[in-house]
Amino acid sequence: MARRRKKKETKNSSSGGGWMTTFSDLMSLLLTFFILLYSMSSVSAEKFEAAAKSMQSAFGGGESMLEGSTVVDSKTDTSDETLEETLEEISEETVDPELLKMYNEVVQFLEDKNITSQASVEYDQDGIYVNIQESILFGSGSAIIADSGKQTLNDLGELIQKFDNAVVIEGYTDNVPMYNANFSSNWELSTGRALSVLRYLSEERDVNPTRLAAKGYGEYHPLVPNDSEENRSKNRRVNIVIVYDQQEG
Repeated sequence: MARRRKKKETKNSSSGGGWMTTFSDLMSLLLTFFILLYSMSSVSAEKFEAAAKSMQSAFGGGESMLEGSTVVDSKTDTSDETLEETLEEISEETVDPELLKMYNEVVQFLEDKNITSQASVEYDQDGIYVNIQESILFGSGSAIIADSGKQTLNDLGELIQKFDNAVVIEGYTDNVPMYNANFSSNWELSTGRALSVLRYLSEERDVNPTRLAAKGYGEYHPLVPNDSEENRSKNRRVNIVIVYDQQEG
């Protein structure tokens, strides 16, 4: 009988310990679940603490659940500027060094020629984009290169000759309908302007025509919404794209 009693007591003791272990595991899993949810979303410290206290009350837990936990309020500790800076740093670290070298050479060239107010520069994995506003190259509704824009194209022709890459000329317009004797749509106007720049670079600056191509995008790829004259002027532009071929880099 004593042996049976001892066996029964041992079984009860084991059962009690197993229950506590299961409960502890459950609490750990729930806490892990909440941490995972937090990592995938943006919550405030107040909401996180309220949810944790609610779970604590439901399971009869103590204060230890919240001890040592730190919640960062995204409204105060993060910002769009910080995120943008971080993304730029990551982009610079992962971009092809040869592409970044090309970009820096283009920026330096524009600064040396003192034409940074006439042309802006961007880049992505496809190449270097030199953006020229319509007002520098063309009159309203025209694809004839203005005398005031020829020097800018002379400088950019010199820039293009520094590289062996293919070059694509892209024309863009705003969304104001185009009706005149020369062009019946923004498609035609944007393509006509791209072709005018292409011909100038080939015929006046001796850029090999086999390197050149022209595209017209009309009004369908705006930089900004066409909701003001200032924005529409930004969308009326020509891009000279120095195409980056990774095999060449």
